[in-house]
Amino acid sequence: MSEQPLDRAARCARRFDVLFAEYFETLGATLEAPSFSRFTPECLELLRDLSLRGGKRMRVVLLHEAARLVRDEPVEGLDAAALSIELLQTHGLVHDDLIDDSATRRGGPTTYHAYRERFPRHPQAALGLTVLAGDLALALSLRVLLDAELPVEVRQAMVEVQTRAATDTFVGQIADLERDFAPAVPDDDVLHDVADHKSARYSVLAPLYLGLLAAGEQPAAFEEELRRYARLVGICGQMRDDYLDLFGDAAAMGKPTGTDLREGRRSYTVARLLSAVSGAERALVEGALGDRACTPETVAAVREIGERRGVASRMRADMRRYAEQAGQVAAGWRPRWREDAVGFFERLPMWSVERAG
Repeated sequence: MSEQPLDRAARCARRFDVLFAEYFETLGATLEAPSFSRFTPECLELLRDLSLRGGKRMRVVLLHEAARLVRDEPVEGLDAAALSIELLQTHGLVHDDLIDDSATRRGGPTTYHAYRERFPRHPQAALGLTVLAGDLALALSLRVLLDAELPVEVRQAMVEVQTRAATDTFVGQIADLERDFAPAVPDDDVLHDVADHKSARYSVLAPLYLGLLAAGEQPAAFEEELRRYARLVGICGQMRDDYLDLFGDAAAMGKPTGTDLREGRRSYTVARLLSAVSGAERALVEGALGDRACTPETVAAVREIGERRGVASRMRADMRRYAEQAGQVAAGWRPRWREDAVGFFERLPMWSVERAG
């Protein structure tokens, strides 16, 4: 990607962070809650803290670039759509951290662990409040669209996009858990379907749809190619995350490697490892898989096996292949949409892969 779209993306992210902070500042006054309730403002504060704590805001950038496919001037409705996208992301983070029993997220405590600390003698209350906090973020992601000053048909279309995206994500999360209980090592078709449902449809496809709708385009007319692009980008992104979890630089990432191993997740990396090893090496990988006490030394040994058996290099090659395919899909948009924005979507997948190098 050239400097110009990168700078534009950074400006977009900074502007949205200000917008998100302003949204939470006014939310307490607009959300109807019983006057006696202390738990409600505490819940909103936890959601605010998690939402504003970090993140690259790439979904917001995709939304704005999707609108730029059609026109370059300011477009009404993008702020509401951006808030909806990131509130849905907050919902996902709250529930993911609960499912994984994660203690930290974005350099701070997860919502679940914050509630566990708040209610050390009432674990069921901490669990229930965490679920409700995630549910509230989901409801707010839809309400912000319903409250947007947009033509009724645009509002309804946007709500439908987000509702479908949320539904697909929940199905993907269920399938993600199911994948780890299957007796056989999952093949690429299974892993691709999980990546598509769990992340691509709400992180890539929904922002594309929302941006096009805001700009006056009818994305349903291009559904097949938009879905294919989103699926390929989603596969790339999930492969990158899985690759970095074992082969990445822990210091650069700011978190330890080997999480998927310790949690017993049959990710792209783990599935390829299991398919590439036998004998003592397989016994080592299987012994580490699902062992939460797995040491950094064991993770390093598994990493060395993966590098020696060509798993790391094959994953890098696969990521590049899927990125190239996604770029080719986007390149086909040139006869229809603006060159500058098409170029952004064409280069985005490979830029993402190169971050994993």
